[in-house]
Amino acid sequence: MAEVQISAQRPRRSLWQRSRDFPILPLAVLLIVFIIPAFFAHWIALHDPYVPNLRARLQPPIFFGGTWEYPLGTDRLGRDIYSRIVHGAWYVLAVSFIGILVGVVVGTTLGLIAGYVRGWFDGFVMRLVDISLALPAMLLALALAAAMGASFLSVVIVVGFALWAYFARQVRAEVLLLRNADFVARSRVAGSSHFRILFRHILPNVTNTIVVLATLQVGIAIMLDASLSFLGIGIPRPTPTWGLLVSDGRDFIATDWWIAFFPGLAIMLTVLSVNMIGDWLRDTLDPRLRQV
Repeated sequence: MAEVQISAQRPRRSLWQRSRDFPILPLAVLLIVFIIPAFFAHWIALHDPYVPNLRARLQPPIFFGGTWEYPLGTDRLGRDIYSRIVHGAWYVLAVSFIGILVGVVVGTTLGLIAGYVRGWFDGFVMRLVDISLALPAMLLALALAAAMGASFLSVVIVVGFALWAYFARQVRAEVLLLRNADFVARSRVAGSSHFRILFRHILPNVTNTIVVLATLQVGIAIMLDASLSFLGIGIPRPTPTWGLLVSDGRDFIATDWWIAFFPGLAIMLTVLSVNMIGDWLRDTLDPRLRQV
């Protein structure tokens, strides 16, 4: 009697089955609230976000007796809330992207070198990482922003300085696992330089980790930018950043609630959507999680 062999492999999932796991709703929210307004603000905004109109001040949203001319209402100077949120998305996107890019470049470079060479440099970098992670991110951001002054550049530097330690620690941990791998040993035997081994062989193997971590840090970057703007030490007026819009409406929250509500809603939806997409990327790109 012939033995029947039972395959222990998991059945392969079709493309349709894998596509159903994609976070369609968070991506749609991210496109509508964050990405599309950031790139097409001048075309989809209804009014100039900087020009006041005192005749239209404190008009309610369309859902509560307002007009379609100001669908989300106006602030105390008669400026359109919708147009200011749309234009503010560009500054949030720019601060998040450039700040995270600074953190990725600095943290990845230090993590690669520290994990590969070890020794005193590794210890020095890890102590800097420990100090950075021990300080609350918001306290560190406040101190740096107060020292450099309120400007777009200072907010970018604050975001990059607050996030670089996460990338350095994670990349170093990955490099410690890869530095003794067979393909690295064969590269050394073949005469490859340390620079080539790091950036040609090791860096591509940690790229997935960097991409996932960078996606998950977008929410932190947005919250840092909004917090600094809310406290008045972020991007200065009259730039309509989301945190500044929330700050403008805090004195009217009991009566004209829409001034602070809609910018706060934009921040919440964007951060939530980015985190959900980051979780999906982590589950998709990490081979260890794909087996669960």
